[in-house]
Amino acid sequence: MTTKLTHALDLSQNYPRSPRATLAGFVVAARMLDKCRAEVAGTADEYHYNCPLDQMFFEFTEIDPENFKAFVATDADDDAVADWIKENGKSLSEEDIVLWNNSLRYKRISEMPKKLQVFLESYIQEVVPAGKIVYHWFDVYDIEEERI
Repeated sequence: MTTKLTHALDLSQNYPRSPRATLAGFVVAARMLDKCRAEVAGTADEYHYNCPLDQMFFEFTEIDPENFKAFVATDADDDAVADWIKENGKSLSEEDIVLWNNSLRYKRISEMPKKLQVFLESYIQEVVPAGKIVYHWFDVYDIEEERI
């Protein structure tokens, strides 16, 4: 079942935000929200909500992905979702969040779980144009989605 959402992107026509974009102070969260809205609205195309990247956010914040999705389905705007994350997530210090953000922003492929390394080995060859260099995990998304 799909729901009409004012804030949902059609991900067959638009890219979700970069994983570097923040929401409620967290990297990944804005992108995850874009994908969640699109899934609820039936416009996710090839994007997947609650993928391994999203799961890292949920694990760190101790937020249940289904509860998050249920709130997003109310058509809450970004500010309301940010407030919801702060109210429903694990209590974290600014230092904890900054360290977590930086651990993801600058994560190299070789530092990822083996399963993701294996997946990304062929995925990078498929989506990253020749001559583009991937230094960090987030580069894959930003190169593929033409931000860098």
